[in-house]
Amino acid sequence: MPVRYSGIMDEHHAVRRQVGLFDVSHMGEVEVRGPQAFELVDYIATSHISKVVDGQAQYAGLLYAHGGFVDDILVYRVNPQHYFLCVNASNQEKDYEHIAAQNRWECEVDFASERYSQLAIQGPRAAITLQKLTGTDLSTIRYYRFRDGEVDGVPARLARTGYTGEDCFEVFFDPAESEHLWKKVLEAGAEFGIKPCGLGARNTLRLEAGMALYGHEIDASITPIEAGLERNVDMSKEFVGKPACAKQLAEGVTRKLMGFEMTGRGIARDGYEIQVDGAAAGWVTSGSPSPTLNKNIGMCYLPVSAAQLGRTIQVIVRDQPVDAVTVPTPFYKRAK
Repeated sequence: MPVRYSGIMDEHHAVRRQVGLFDVSHMGEVEVRGPQAFELVDYIATSHISKVVDGQAQYAGLLYAHGGFVDDILVYRVNPQHYFLCVNASNQEKDYEHIAAQNRWECEVDFASERYSQLAIQGPRAAITLQKLTGTDLSTIRYYRFRDGEVDGVPARLARTGYTGEDCFEVFFDPAESEHLWKKVLEAGAEFGIKPCGLGARNTLRLEAGMALYGHEIDASITPIEAGLERNVDMSKEFVGKPACAKQLAEGVTRKLMGFEMTGRGIARDGYEIQVDGAAAGWVTSGSPSPTLNKNIGMCYLPVSAAQLGRTIQVIVRDQPVDAVTVPTPFYKRAK
């Protein structure tokens, strides 16, 4: 997957206005099967797995005992004895080893990445584009639901999930069919001006949508409570890292993830220092121009004492402090 095909701005606008196609086959897959598959998945995932039904997906944290992220994952329940996990590309071997190490139940953990390619069709015209290629009625698949079917005759898992903030489908299938389905989706979306999209647009789109990226907003040193992901933590059950999360919920955190907009002239980039009242206070986790909003935006960690909406902060850009203001996230929400 390249950084760009026709250009980041061009690809970004295609997804926001019409439809874009991403080859995200680099993502990893882990499958858990067996009579006690639920018990293992429920223990390694932070979220409400007991509430997930067949054909439903759930975002979750995969944590170390100290509460930091191993990764963030999507959990798909195929049936009570089969869970399909989509994990980040750079973490897939580590994730598999972590999950397998927790397994004390009657189930098997399978590193399945080599069996799947993944295409993401994203944008307001995503459904109508994909519908041309499948007999599955996509209108019956709600957000964060999926169904096994076919795409142009190829067996596939069709999930209404994505990483852009737009209407979305992610399609999992045999890697041998990758080139075939890539071309077919581009043909199906041609009337809407579909664009193949790269990592650059994927990053600007997910940033506008306020979605975390491993290695930026979350990593092994950051907990879901600090990252503002409490809604994905089910404290009514046991899971790896629960005591650390419980401690932070009881005592509070010292830092918090916040969104910001640049008010001075400058672009915040990942890793830039944040100052509050002239003193170093935090760092930029992600920063970029927003093609949709025509603003320079970003996310950063700030001390709790400074983490209020509307707070003026400074981003150090080329050794110079540039004003910014904290704002709510997501920066962008699509019209329903």
